[in-house]
Amino acid sequence: MNSKHSATYKIALTGLIAALSYVVFTFLQIKIMIPGTSEATSIHLGNAVCVLGALLLGGPLGGLGGAVGMTIGDLLDPVYILSAPKTFILKLCIGFVTGIVAHRIGKLSVCRDARTAFQWSLAAAICGLGFNMVFDPLFSYFYKLVILGKPVAELTLLPNIATTSINAVASTIVSVGVYNALRPALKKAGLLPIVGNAAASQTENNKSAA
Repeated sequence: MNSKHSATYKIALTGLIAALSYVVFTFLQIKIMIPGTSEATSIHLGNAVCVLGALLLGGPLGGLGGAVGMTIGDLLDPVYILSAPKTFILKLCIGFVTGIVAHRIGKLSVCRDARTAFQWSLAAAICGLGFNMVFDPLFSYFYKLVILGKPVAELTLLPNIATTSINAVASTIVSVGVYNALRPALKKAGLLPIVGNAAASQTENNKSAA
């Protein structure tokens, strides 16, 4: 796959991640209304798609795909519309953190054996979703404190912590499982994206071989 086609392919996959994250977040979520407020929290696997995107495409593109998809989901839902800016920032961060661990540190896209790929994908997912598990409730608290006031911020804090923790565990299992199931087939077909410094190294190797 030459660089031109590789860039086009990655853009197409980013769009696919955005669409998939929107569908999963919007139609497969369990919405939980918080008593005493008009706010809701939810159990969903949208974050799993965001992490999967980062594992496949790297942090910037994977995070962007997940962030765009779930932000659109928020904008189209009256209950979540005020949370859209927060969603975009946090989902982008999930992608960046996951991508840094997976590709800058672990060189995931060029791992040669399945065990190493599994270990780095798991570590990256845990870091990305662990980041979200800490910062989503904190960000949400201060965001709602400013936008909606202290009573709403306090009432929503504990439910947000609970659902964010559940989502983190479920999304780690799903994203790592799906990535490691897809990876051998994509690699065999020559469709596994090569990310970051690994892509540059492979290009140099190809030039040397030629």
